[in-house]
Amino acid sequence: MEATRFLPLLGRLLIGLPFLMSGFGKLATYAATTAYIGSVGLPLAPLGWAIAVAFEIGGGLLLVLGFRAREVAFVLAVFTLATAVFFHRNFADQNQMIHFLKNRGRDPKNVAGATA
Repeated sequence: MEATRFLPLLGRLLIGLPFLMSGFGKLATYAATTAYIGSVGLPLAPLGWAIAVAFEIGGGLLLVLGFRAREVAFVLAVFTLATAVFFHRNFADQNQMIHFLKNRGRDPKNVAGATA
């Protein structure tokens, strides 16, 4: 149908833009982000920051543009699951639980039409 031809683009935008926004946010807050990465016990916080920025900006941009969307969505799904496990694992803290569930909801593989 003519009316539904833009739905895959809309899905990619709804998933890719939050990744882009998060990545650009990390660019603006290098010190705070690396301090948080270090606070959870992960080594090489600057490297973790660079990886996160690359995945979020690069993956978000590729997803929005539709370039190899299924593969990019899978990589972002693995990245999102890893960040949820490493950074939002204290389920006794309601804020951490909300962020964990948010990350799982943002997981690209959870939105079927986004990679069509």
